[in-house]
Amino acid sequence: MSISLFVGNFPYNTVASELAPVFARVGEVESVTLINDRQTGRPRGFGFVKMAEADGREAIKTLNGTMFEGRPLVVKEAVPIKPQTDGGGFRPRNSRPSRSYDDGPNLSGRRDWGEE
Repeated sequence: MSISLFVGNFPYNTVASELAPVFARVGEVESVTLINDRQTGRPRGFGFVKMAEADGREAIKTLNGTMFEGRPLVVKEAVPIKPQTDGGGFRPRNSRPSRSYDDGPNLSGRRDWGEE
């Protein structure tokens, strides 16, 4: 059984081959994934390391807060993203309440087109 670890607060110029040996000191590293920005392609300063569960728990205890290239690492168990069930922001056009010029009194002081 393996565990996925969230690793954050490392410098943007870090590559996976630099981060893997840090975790390899604690146990066997299955994979290292660094996250890039979707629009710019630039690194975001966090990623995920997959290890055996016992090694991963030891890595959390040992490496959380240790300095890596001048910055304290944040190492904790990764939490899966919950799927959004509703409220995602899309609403079909016909579900919005409509407002027309005939709603309510004319308070602007202007005369409407059909008035004499």
